[in-house]
Amino acid sequence: MKLICVGRNYTEHIRELDNEKPTDPVIFLKPDTAILLKKQPFFIPDFSNNVHYEVEVLVKINRVGKYIDKKFAHKYYSEIGLGIDFTARDLQSKLKEKGLPWEKAKAFDGSAVVGKWLPVSDIEDVNGIEFSLKKNEKIVQMGNTSHMLWKIDELIEYVSKYFTLKIGDIIFTGTPAGVGKVDVNDKLKGFIEDKEMFSITVK
Repeated sequence: MKLICVGRNYTEHIRELDNEKPTDPVIFLKPDTAILLKKQPFFIPDFSNNVHYEVEVLVKINRVGKYIDKKFAHKYYSEIGLGIDFTARDLQSKLKEKGLPWEKAKAFDGSAVVGKWLPVSDIEDVNGIEFSLKKNEKIVQMGNTSHMLWKIDELIEYVSKYFTLKIGDIIFTGTPAGVGKVDVNDKLKGFIEDKEMFSITVK
């Protein structure tokens, strides 16, 4: 089981980190050990002084596929979720400066929050999902999947060129603007529309 993550999929987030707009989706992986265990707090790792939250819509793959055409991509998932891609921004910046991979900054233990799942049948349009993140009851990120550079079905088509998708794989579809630092005792809650999808404490 793998976590396939998409970077730079919302224009405003690209601007806030002063990144270049990509011509293709930016893809990286997290191992299953990155998943934060249910009902566990997120512990800020000792190798970073600047861990950022990044709220993202998640897609759970429900059948094996390779070279999936986007017009058939909707057959490969039946649940949508919400999660966080925690990022050690200080470490990521150092790695990027040296042209090195990001995994140490993105794929460490506990760096992936996977919240509840909603059946796709409960969602009017997967390309119009409103979602948000609250930090200590204040909204810090708001997004809508209509603003993605590459929509969910396009991502499935693209990713499946390179990786066989297997049952249980999760795609993190990218984060909107508003990412920021977490501190000890912060409380983070994620929402799709008005449904609470996860609630975690930072330690």
